[in-house]
Amino acid sequence: MSRFDKYLLSQLLALFGFFSLVLVAVYWINRAVGLFDQLIGDGQSALVFLQFSLLTLPNVIRLVLPVSAFVAAVYIANRLTAESELVVMQATGFSSFRLARPVLVFGGIVAVMMLILMNWLVPASRTTLETRSAEISQDVTAQFMKDGTFLHPSSGITIYIRQINERGELLDLFLADDRKAGNRATYTARRALFLRSDTGPKLLMFDGIMQMLDDKSARLAVTRFSDFTYDMADMIAPAGAHSRSRAELGTLELLQPTAALMAETGDSKAVLLFEGHSRFSQPLLAVAAALIGFSSLLLGAFSRFGLWRQIVFATVLLLIVQSVSTVTTSLGVQSEHGWLLAYLAPLFGLAVGVFELWLTQRPRRIGKPEALA
Repeated sequence: MSRFDKYLLSQLLALFGFFSLVLVAVYWINRAVGLFDQLIGDGQSALVFLQFSLLTLPNVIRLVLPVSAFVAAVYIANRLTAESELVVMQATGFSSFRLARPVLVFGGIVAVMMLILMNWLVPASRTTLETRSAEISQDVTAQFMKDGTFLHPSSGITIYIRQINERGELLDLFLADDRKAGNRATYTARRALFLRSDTGPKLLMFDGIMQMLDDKSARLAVTRFSDFTYDMADMIAPAGAHSRSRAELGTLELLQPTAALMAETGDSKAVLLFEGHSRFSQPLLAVAAALIGFSSLLLGAFSRFGLWRQIVFATVLLLIVQSVSTVTTSLGVQSEHGWLLAYLAPLFGLAVGVFELWLTQRPRRIGKPEALA
């Protein structure tokens, strides 16, 4: 690479890293707020929240990279134009295609990052995230280990725990079971423990009283016990076999869908094929975004008022490319050969960028001077 290529590429990568960091932080914080309320509200620890937040980062980065590439290309082109650096390079004989070479290299680097994210990191993180979510949904301790609060884990069940000591023991437990019509059961215990078993979670109570009230006969039966086991499996949804979504599947599985895989995900062959090919086509959008952002600003000449018109034009072009991607996605999942449409949006974006570069090479027409009176 020439010195100019290295200079422009370094500028692009530096700005790309800055904008990516800012956009990822904004997007991640927005997602983390809702995640924090959900997890902490369910009694999970801050460590679980941190783990879930990190597992969502690969998908957030995947969404942000094309936008960061576009913004970096527009910013650098605008700055180099304002400082007349591009004008000097063009005066030395550099064509628009030659100036865009480091931009294409930059887009290729971003595309490689997205390939790694979409084909390895994102599916792996989604699989881990779904597994941990299933484990937490079965964590009865985290759901019920809240002292000083009346909890209602299911219809007709009320639990109150006065205090939870450092060893995890539940002190002064109250449990009311009104699920059976006409038959109410109330349990109180000085001490209790949550236990896990093959048949589901159990509540082991010590030194307590069980009161059974029959509404029909209005009779109250009181039984004292030194220890009593209460089955809580009915309160917790049983953990079934985890069915993977297409976001969790490997790329090779998506490109070669089987009947078992379609039954597991509930998606058609067309949907799985389109998802697999989109993992290769989406990274190309980063190349197209960078090229459009750079080439659009080359269309304008130096102006004291800046290149705001070209910036707006580049943004509109990017929105058009994204609209094409949205439309092709809705059409591509309707046919088994619709995966070909996955490559239409990035190819269209690249064609637009190349066409803009070609326009900048054409000689500009100068209007005829008005006749002197």
